[in-house]
Amino acid sequence: MFLHEPFFFSKSSYHFAPVLDRNMKSISLLVISLVFVQSLIAQTDSVWSKKPELNVGGFIDVYYAYDPTNPTNPSEEKRQPFLYNHNRHNEFNLNLGYAKLALIHPKYQANFAVHAGTYVADNYASESGALKNVFEGNAGISLNDKNNLWLDAGIFASHIGFESAISIDNWTLTRSLVAENSPYYLSGAKLTSTPNQRYEWSLLVLNGWQRLSRISGNSLPSVGMQFKFTPNQKTTLNYSNFAGSEYPDLERRFRFYHNFYGQFIFREKWGIIAGCDIGMEQSAKGGTAYATWFSPVVIVKYDMSKNGKLPYGVNIFRMKKMC
Repeated sequence: MFLHEPFFFSKSSYHFAPVLDRNMKSISLLVISLVFVQSLIAQTDSVWSKKPELNVGGFIDVYYAYDPTNPTNPSEEKRQPFLYNHNRHNEFNLNLGYAKLALIHPKYQANFAVHAGTYVADNYASESGALKNVFEGNAGISLNDKNNLWLDAGIFASHIGFESAISIDNWTLTRSLVAENSPYYLSGAKLTSTPNQRYEWSLLVLNGWQRLSRISGNSLPSVGMQFKFTPNQKTTLNYSNFAGSEYPDLERRFRFYHNFYGQFIFREKWGIIAGCDIGMEQSAKGGTAYATWFSPVVIVKYDMSKNGKLPYGVNIFRMKKMC
């Protein structure tokens, strides 16, 4: 009896060996897959577990302006009703001052800044509540492993044009007419992709044309897009647009805006920006007539030294209203 048991067991082992071998291979593959997945999760967790960087910054733009036309209306503070920067006559004042916190992480980011100044008083005059004191307030998250696709929402700088509300970021201290009459800020959400260092595009859903809150009675969000091509460090080509309505639904009139510009650096010291903006807005709801405006701009600068620049700009602003 005992002599047959080993023989029977041996025969059984021989019969099931291929099945056990296949099962062991499957188990090995499963173990390898689990280890691989665990490794990916560990890598992802290690990225998310990185400590974010917190940066604190600020900017102050103080000015004195004298208008030779000497505005005669003492109750009128502004030098010109269509300007929003450095727009006080014969007085020292603060154009823009802000303090900013920026949270930076490979997978998420956030920015918050408060501001004050004559720029804020003029350009945010139509805004209500405490939000008008917010220069920037947004948060974003990376949507892929390469961290080159981001979704951001909140209050952020406009995607239209090459000039910003921050004077030090511009080639000239005075803004062009087209910059003063197009958005400096926007609120909404934007999807941004940078597949490589040469290309960048963004799609935006917005509350309106430079608005923190949507107009009462307007149920239609605005949209926009931006495409930027930077073939090298000396050349940038940009196209941005906007489409939406700045009226309640009962009076809805569509506005379309296109912004083109190119920025070029020559021989290290010379630079030129050439751009053109075209805007159209329906003169009446459902109408075929449009009010249009057209504004080409050229700015040339020469770098005299590391800290000294000599810029000069020419800007034309033409508007045609059709009834």
